[in-house]
Amino acid sequence: MSLTRRGKVTAAAATVVVLALAAVGYFAIFPSRAPAFVQDAMSRVGLAEPPPPSCPLTGQPAPHGEVPARPALAIKVENLPDARPQAGLDRADVVYEEPVEGGITRFIVVYQCHDAARVGPVRSGRTTDPKVLVQFGRPVMGYAGGQAPVVRAIDRAGLIDENYNIAISAYTRDDTRPAPHNLYTSTRSLWKAAKATEGAPHPVFSYDPEVAGPSRKARTVHLPFSSYSDVYWTWSRREGAWLRSHGTVPHVLEDGTQVRAANVVVMQVQVRTGPIVDAAGNHSPEVELTGSGKAYVFRDGRMIVGRWERARLKDVTTFVTKAGTEIALAPGVTWVELLPSTIGVQAQR
Repeated sequence: MSLTRRGKVTAAAATVVVLALAAVGYFAIFPSRAPAFVQDAMSRVGLAEPPPPSCPLTGQPAPHGEVPARPALAIKVENLPDARPQAGLDRADVVYEEPVEGGITRFIVVYQCHDAARVGPVRSGRTTDPKVLVQFGRPVMGYAGGQAPVVRAIDRAGLIDENYNIAISAYTRDDTRPAPHNLYTSTRSLWKAAKATEGAPHPVFSYDPEVAGPSRKARTVHLPFSSYSDVYWTWSRREGAWLRSHGTVPHVLEDGTQVRAANVVVMQVQVRTGPIVDAAGNHSPEVELTGSGKAYVFRDGRMIVGRWERARLKDVTTFVTKAGTEIALAPGVTWVELLPSTIGVQAQR
């Protein structure tokens, strides 16, 4: 507090004190109107209620004000043209798109805060899956089985394995869809089969409603995995979301809604030919998910260029700018694209 030479409070300082006390009183009565930093300070000293709990994998308010006391659940969903339209992707917290054999991609669809009554078509696992999922603690994994090395890798990683051969009652066949693109499940069925006692996972991303640090406008992102998976994400200002297409065809779900995300995170990764061969003679790719590589974060119609880092598989992947500052995502659903480093990211303003 400013004093005169005689130790008396100046009139200006007294006015500041009075205004500050008035502001504290006003925000104590109307805490929701206080700026975020003021609300945080007030909650620390007991003058305001703490913010409501948020979903660990989206940063959004938890449904009904409470985070479900259950682990993450990952389900492998097919992405061949014959498998479209899929079901349940719109209820996920996080979705990973990974390259598999023959130039196609497959999804690791991760749930925690919300349920999906129908998810699929469910297909087999790959060795990339446990490398991704160990970041989520000890999640449940639903898939349509897999070759012996894949199942061993999933079990070694400590995931709760609830594949079709283990939890057959949790899966159903849809006779209106052609096999093998007709296996479906639900989140409730798999959580029930797992009987998991683990609680909610820790966050794997950081969130901020505002874009911090250097960025530039981006309207369209093109990720040409292959002719089967020629992925486009287009920013819709009206929807406040990135909308997904395959080429010029919107990627829609069974109910006709277009796939969307608050964040699209592109990790350029090293991919090599693996020893596992499918029935058609195609080698399953091995994706390297430790070390570092270039990363692009698309949020709020903007692009942030940086890199991803992960020293060990048990670590959580972090995303940082070129200057080394962590990149925060927008609260909401995130799609992570595991794009081979040999394929360029094409972004247009």
